[in-house]
Amino acid sequence: MKDERISLAHGDGGELAHNLIQDVFVKAFGHNEFARFDAAVFPSPSVKMAVTTDSFVVKPIFFPGGNIGKLAIAGTVNDLAVSGMIPQYLTAGFIIEEGFKVKELKEIVHSMAEEAQKAQVQIVAGDTKVVERGSIDGLYINTTGIGFIHPTHPVQPELMDEGDSIIVNGTIGDHGIAILGARGELGIKTELQSDCAALNGLIASVIDSVDGIRIMRDPTRGGLATTLVEIAEDFGISMEIENEEIPIRSEVKGACDILGFDPLYLANEGKVIFIVKKEQEAQVLQLLKQHELGQNAKVIGHITGKEKGTLHLKTGLGSTRKLHRLSGMMLPRIC
Repeated sequence: MKDERISLAHGDGGELAHNLIQDVFVKAFGHNEFARFDAAVFPSPSVKMAVTTDSFVVKPIFFPGGNIGKLAIAGTVNDLAVSGMIPQYLTAGFIIEEGFKVKELKEIVHSMAEEAQKAQVQIVAGDTKVVERGSIDGLYINTTGIGFIHPTHPVQPELMDEGDSIIVNGTIGDHGIAILGARGELGIKTELQSDCAALNGLIASVIDSVDGIRIMRDPTRGGLATTLVEIAEDFGISMEIENEEIPIRSEVKGACDILGFDPLYLANEGKVIFIVKKEQEAQVLQLLKQHELGQNAKVIGHITGKEKGTLHLKTGLGSTRKLHRLSGMMLPRIC
């Protein structure tokens, strides 16, 4: 039915639950050869594996450029890819509020299947639970991802050194402002779309060709600045980024000026930071710009030392200031 909604009976393991699984999830994800038991059994091509898990509670569930389902796939794939892994398998768990529209659930699950296909990963196991009306905001999704280490060009953060280049694949803050605009809470209206996307194809195009990738990170919650501060502190290095070189859309700058936000701390869901050998800078930029998700890639700074664990921002006037982790909460429920 057009306006069919989730009921508590959809979560009781009976006929309605079976029909929901078959009509929504199996129809979108398929019933692959791994799903013959209560756990997925799959071959391992490498002795070194990686696993990551994440939960998605974004508000609103639908936003310009995506929805919670696309975000769940892209976010988990990206966590594996920036670790130097080749994403292979995902699981998906759904917590659904009683009354949620089945039509919207199908749309979300379809977008998950599409993004998984683009990222060339398989969803091999899943689960659904239905909770009482008012217990959650419609739908929450938990995903777990499994990947295998890159066979020839591993990421080597321990080799980071003075002079290494810091590169980002495109404009920052798009997701944060797109979510804020979709909420309409602060009177901000924008046509800006979220950058939500699986980055493993982009990352593979670089890591397959370049032997000199020190580290990669996706600047999600806390944004670009917080992510770089974490790298600096974790590995005891000092970095400087140049304000004039950081790619930021005019719509993001305008919204930040109105609301008093700093775009360096806004969330991203389709961006990756590369730190690479200085000698590999030009090659990495060339490879990124050949990919649709890297056409706005730029070098934004360099490692300046190996002793302090600090991040500095160089302004257009030539002065510098120290950057810190995000303090407090800028935008809740962005992923």
